[in-house]
Amino acid sequence: MKTDIHPEYREVVFHDLSCDFKFVTRSTINTREKITHEGKEYPLIKIEVSAESHPFFTGKHKIVDTAGRVEKFRQKFGAVGSKTAVANG
Repeated sequence: MKTDIHPEYREVVFHDLSCDFKFVTRSTINTREKITHEGKEYPLIKIEVSAESHPFFTGKHKIVDTAGRVEKFRQKFGAVGSKTAVANG
């Protein structure tokens, strides 16, 4: 490996702001903020979503009402300009 061309690979703390979850891992990402975690100072990376807060991993999926959206669209625009109505007609 060439010297002085690689970024510093070090331990950092990722902080999931949505559920106040912190975890330590290694990264080369640059940051200005620092945090003391478990008695040691680390660079801090703030994130919006992690495995602790993502609906796929937590099992808290949101149900999307697609039928209601389709009905709203049909009420607003009707059958005018509908390609499916012309193709099936």
